[in-house]
Amino acid sequence: MPWKETNAMNERVKFIGDYLKQEYSLTDLCRAYGISRTTAYKWVNRYQEQGVKGLEKRSRAPHHPAQTVATEVKQAVVTLRQRYPYFGPKKLRVKLVESEPAQHWPAPSTIGEILQEAGLVVSRRRKPHPCPSERPLTALDAVNRVWSMDFQGDFPTGDGTRCFPLTVADACSRYLLGCQGLRETRGAGVRALLERWFREYGLPEVIRTDNGPPFASIGLGGLTPLSVWWIKLGILPERIEPGKPQQNGRHERLHRTLKAVTANPPAATLREQQKRFDRFREEYNWERPHEALGQVPPGRWYHPSDRVYPGKLREWEYPAPMGVRRVKHHGDLSWSGRYWYLSEALVGEWVGLEEIDNHRWQVCLGEIVLGELDGERERVIRAPYLKKREGESR
Repeated sequence: MPWKETNAMNERVKFIGDYLKQEYSLTDLCRAYGISRTTAYKWVNRYQEQGVKGLEKRSRAPHHPAQTVATEVKQAVVTLRQRYPYFGPKKLRVKLVESEPAQHWPAPSTIGEILQEAGLVVSRRRKPHPCPSERPLTALDAVNRVWSMDFQGDFPTGDGTRCFPLTVADACSRYLLGCQGLRETRGAGVRALLERWFREYGLPEVIRTDNGPPFASIGLGGLTPLSVWWIKLGILPERIEPGKPQQNGRHERLHRTLKAVTANPPAATLREQQKRFDRFREEYNWERPHEALGQVPPGRWYHPSDRVYPGKLREWEYPAPMGVRRVKHHGDLSWSGRYWYLSEALVGEWVGLEEIDNHRWQVCLGEIVLGELDGERERVIRAPYLKKREGESR
């Protein structure tokens, strides 16, 4: 159905608000609001040009005759695009206005036509995306609340060395905290990098990843030595659902830009590739306008966390009613007259067991619920996702 005729202005404002969150694809938003992609682009462009006022209904009568764009303006657009080859029309217009505020620069739609005329636009086929999941992911509403982390797909440099780019970004401000090309994806290398970034930027509340190593496993709680370390630092590991990269869509979009700018084609060596990553990170954080941030670069929004990296990991403390057991070297523990296998990632850790009923016990690592022991069926039940036990604040 089209815009609600009784309150079309409110519908347009709500649509723009959801669009700026960048948590849903344009296709999903069009389906939810019952409008075409053409209509969606029209209101997005008008909002970029005039703000909320641009969402008001306009007269169909032309205000002025069509004008041609001056040659020098076209050349300025082309030159800037060549300097920032991955900037779109909206970002280019922001940079043009910053460079010469007195000049009357064309609208983003006209800049897009100039780029297309100059052969600087490559059409990209849009892939359909499933609707966002109802899984209770943490809201991205504060700086350092959620950090997104992932490996971009690996590729060989010119000398044949495999490069595994690891990226970490603050999901709220989009600030790219780190981008490092590694030779492998083992947890020890990732932990060493994170220690460096934790010391520089402090600790987030949550780290969101996919379900691959070294971030997750098939053991209880999906834990790995890396994610156990996070929990001991007071960081909640949060994983998206398998096969649903749109739940970490902001990071996926960052990876697409990173690959296009720095690895097409790859550098001759891993060292040279890292120099490209460093240049990209500097430009991405401090020069590239971001639409969801009001066309301001992420560096102007981000600030380090108040939670500093501690010199010593905390010891677990469990309330008196809970039973406490240490996980043995095979990843199991003794409880209620039998051995239960939990996870090798928990070897040496003290876990708490809280009675649910006569035959079931909740298993916790600190304040984090990992799952439960089911005595009747004699099995360990993994929690669908990690969360703090009732009564614990984040």
